Amino acid sequence: MNAEPTPREVTVRAPAKVNLQLAVGPVHEDGYHPLATVFQAVDLYELVTARSREDGRFTVTTGSGNGIDVSGVPADDSNLAIRAARAVAEAYGLDEGADLTVVKGIPVAGGMAGGSADAAAALVACAELWETGASRQELADIAATLGSDVPFALAGHTAVGLGRGDRLSPAMTHGTFHWVFATQRLGLSTRAVYEEFDAYSANLVFPMGDPIISDFVMQALIAGDPNALGAALINDLQVPAIGLAPHLQDVIDAAVAADACGAIVSGSGPTVAALARNAQHALAIAAHLRALGVADQVITASGPAPGATVLA
Repeated sequence: MNAEPTPREVTVRAPAKVNLQLAVGPVHEDGYHPLATVFQAVDLYELVTARSREDGRFTVTTGSGNGIDVSGVPADDSNLAIRAARAVAEAYGLDEGADLTVVKGIPVAGGMAGGSADAAAALVACAELWETGASRQELADIAATLGSDVPFALAGHTAVGLGRGDRLSPAMTHGTFHWVFATQRLGLSTRAVYEEFDAYSANLVFPMGDPIISDFVMQALIAGDPNALGAALINDLQVPAIGLAPHLQDVIDAAVAADACGAIVSGSGPTVAALARNAQHALAIAAHLRALGVADQVITASGPAPGATVLA
């Protein structure tokens, strides 16, 4: 008796991101805010394994890496990995389905684009699994329909993002930057942070119209200078994030007290990112934050890191 063929499977990893700059403009009529952002991918990863199935169904199972709490991750069709897998099947007219296994190494609802990394990894895994021959540009076009951060998780490294953050161009960098991420179990809703931003900025004037990229950030990246980059870090969502979670200011203050080059709320929070001079300094900052107990978990990482990559 011949054994049933073993279904193929493909594993892909995709990185977390930190926003070195996140400049936000006033909301447009379409409900979206124009962004000018500089992303850097760091070596915290989501692992997504796609395994083929012939009945056209899609499932997802989520596990934890790095002690990440995955209890709030959806297992239904709202999961970004499932949405990405379906999008590949629809784009290439395929009837196949997939069982997806996600091992999360990026904090959930932490402003580090873990869900977007899941989507990017699932895009690449399914395109490879089903032998679509898809180019990275084709996958990037699909990624842009799934969320503003998904194209960057696909590309990785360091990049400028305009529009909704999905119009990407590579940013020149030198050297490695060392980060400390202080995470909180209780996440922040991106929608709630933007609503707080809208309330906070209702009486502000935006003389430049849509936001622009900071020359200080770009110059610091080219120089590979963590001190200059730390001084240039900026996030327009930091004030509204702290308004919703005031203890984040304590985390920033603790990082500054540990002589971090700079400290900032990552994306829409609640993770705080602190930039160190080198790897040893990052470990010292992390130890200081742990000793003070200002975060539920403290993780060190470095960047830039590559985008979604096939592992097996």
